[in-house]
Amino acid sequence: MDVITDKTTLSDLYGKPSERAILKQLDYIDEHCAAFIKLSPFLIIGTMGKDGLGDVSPRGDAPGFVMVKDERTLLLPDRLGNNRTDTLSNIIENKGVGLLFLVPGMNETLRVNGYARITVDAKVLENLSAQGKPPRSALQVDVREAYLQCAKALIRSKLWDDNYKIERKSFPSLGQIIADQMGRSEEGNAADQSIKEGYRDKLY
Repeated sequence: MDVITDKTTLSDLYGKPSERAILKQLDYIDEHCAAFIKLSPFLIIGTMGKDGLGDVSPRGDAPGFVMVKDERTLLLPDRLGNNRTDTLSNIIENKGVGLLFLVPGMNETLRVNGYARITVDAKVLENLSAQGKPPRSALQVDVREAYLQCAKALIRSKLWDDNYKIERKSFPSLGQIIADQMGRSEEGNAADQSIKEGYRDKLY
């Protein structure tokens, strides 16, 4: 297998980025980035632990659930989940994070990179409350890079196109998949019921 292991070879293959691609990168959240974040109900956060293994995780809530504290600081609530704390554990070991914000119906995305820390400051958490409940913790992200990503990936994927939506029943349920992966296929219905109850009672 032919592989690339150095940046010079990589640069020779791809060539130089355009001036626009370089100059669009900011080291702060400007008015356009702030407006995008206010509209966004969903993001993907990338982290890496000390073992060097990367991890990405979805985060979502009502549009604007991520607070722009100031032009260099974002506050991201950690809502109820599965308690694996993969993202939070990685941040304890390696503070670098990458955020990808999406807005439904918009093909451009917003990329924000920086350093995060976990805060349990009561005032911060109260300001990030949803459905009357504050999160158990939040991420305070020190912004180092911010820029809008062009629409090519979402145009190619047709992510928002209704014609690309699958019939959900054509794919196994999450509960059945997990039961199969655990070697307990007969417990699929019980797993589905437990997941359904979690969606109903444990979003916040």
